[in-house]
Amino acid sequence: MSYKIDTLCVQSGYKPKTGESRIPPVVQSTTYVYEKTQDMADLFDLKSDGYFYTRLANPTVAAFEGKVAALEGGVAAIGCASGMSATTLAAFTVCGAGDNIVSSSAIYGGTFNLFAVTLPKLGIECRFFDVDAPAEEIEKLIDDKTKMIFAETVANPSIKVLDFGKIAGIAEKYGVLFFVDNTLATPALCRPFEFGANIVIHSSSKYLDGHAAALGGVIVDGGNFGFKGNPRYVSFNEPDESYHGLVYADLPAAPFANKCRAQLVRDMGAIMSPQNAFISFLGCDTLALRMERHSSNAAKVAKFLSESDKIDWVLHPSLENNKYHALARKYLPDGQGGMLSFGVKGNVKDAAKFMEALRLVTQETHVADTRSCVLHPASTTHRQLSKEELAAAGVPENLIRLSVGIENPDDIIEDLKQALQKI
Repeated sequence: MSYKIDTLCVQSGYKPKTGESRIPPVVQSTTYVYEKTQDMADLFDLKSDGYFYTRLANPTVAAFEGKVAALEGGVAAIGCASGMSATTLAAFTVCGAGDNIVSSSAIYGGTFNLFAVTLPKLGIECRFFDVDAPAEEIEKLIDDKTKMIFAETVANPSIKVLDFGKIAGIAEKYGVLFFVDNTLATPALCRPFEFGANIVIHSSSKYLDGHAAALGGVIVDGGNFGFKGNPRYVSFNEPDESYHGLVYADLPAAPFANKCRAQLVRDMGAIMSPQNAFISFLGCDTLALRMERHSSNAAKVAKFLSESDKIDWVLHPSLENNKYHALARKYLPDGQGGMLSFGVKGNVKDAAKFMEALRLVTQETHVADTRSCVLHPASTTHRQLSKEELAAAGVPENLIRLSVGIENPDDIIEDLKQALQKI
């Protein structure tokens, strides 16, 4: 039976048997016992499902993975230690020295640094494009060593909405994997696999968890990419000698997720902890409800800010004059999320004065939990970027990022109003 997203949030990922706990227990164990040698051998050969060491798989983490896979409509998921580790593991699953990534420049600052600074040290080049550029311009960056195209559904913090049709068309034309970071939209508002994405990534520390209590990330395999015989992905079609000669493209399901877990998670160990998986699993129960409230609150706040004479500009796709309003109506029709950005009139000192005057809304290096918070990205999450890189990422120096929580919207607006009166 096919269920709607609200039901999947509550019911998917874990089904107890008679006499078992209604919610998944926290299996706080590193290892597992087997009586028969062959049973463990089959696990190591990926011939059967089960657990032998928590660095590779754990029952509590598996429940969370199952829930997120169901929410996104994927075939498998991997719980990771953080959103950044999820992006890193996913990239290494397909990329090696000499390969390249083609990525939108309008992405989270940590991801930008990973692609622009760290991966090149390991021989992986990243070629950035303007997400609003025509397809023909983006296509020029792709060659036979391109292993993935990367973008965010809603860009952090420029709030640019991805044109899935354009990017998916390019990926399909060249037979390249299309990766989407869906952190700010979540599957409650947008399911990228329905619009041509192949791999979805989340920082689960944000809306999926919702509490700001559990660090984590998730990689979701859409199971909708043809690896078999694809010359661009030789590593999927040749025997993996480190895994008994396994050919991942020959697996009946989830070749990407299996390769990622068998090779990269095995060797790098950046798996989600059972306790964090448990907290995040519970958080997902209310995801659909929370995203509805985040979206409606943000729309009200965006309207208020757009009418203030102390604000230069406001970026939220709910506004009819927003550049991405039409795309948001197409890809996020049920709500555009709780993230918005705006520019305070004046200089950086005025922005700081405004943020320090807030009483309800807190200043912190986080987004997308139940509580409203602000940040000045140019001096924090994006401070390593040059002025040119900030401009390319859509992060002017007067930009303030506001993550609108689920408090009463009148209280949020009243706090913003009194702080704006201080500048």
